[in-house]
Order: sequence, then structure tokens, then C-alpha cells
Amino acid sequence: MASTIAPPATGAVTPATLPLKAIAPWALFFGVLMLVLLYFIGAEQGATSLLSGTDVHEWVHDGRHLLGFPCH
Repeated sequence: MASTIAPPATGAVTPATLPLKAIAPWALFFGVLMLVLLYFIGAEQGATSLLSGTDVHEWVHDGRHLLGFPCH
């Protein structure tokens, strides 16, 4: 049984373009989400606290130390 190998395609392959208008809303959404998460992990305590109590602090305590934020 003889095997044949197809010759390579001669046409140039062009990647699909994704317009900036399609990416911008998602980039903005995830950027704002990351800033909110960074605030809660890095600064949600003490004088800048938006929520009363220490619940948020306790939930993100280990992540805070892992990212290098001092908290006590």
C-alpha cells in the first residue's frame, strides 16, 4: 500500500483581525474588576475601609501577604 503526502498549500494564510471596538468594552470591564479586587486585597482596612468590621480582611488575609501587602 503506497502512501501519498499532499503538497503544502500555496495560498498565504492571513490571521483573522479582531477590531479594537470589540475588545475595548471587555478590557475596560476586566480592568475595573482587577482594580476593585486589588483594592479589597490591598487596602480594605482601617481608615480607607468601605465596609465595617474585619470580615473582608479575614477573607483576603493570606492573599494580602502573598502579594506583599502588610496588614499587621
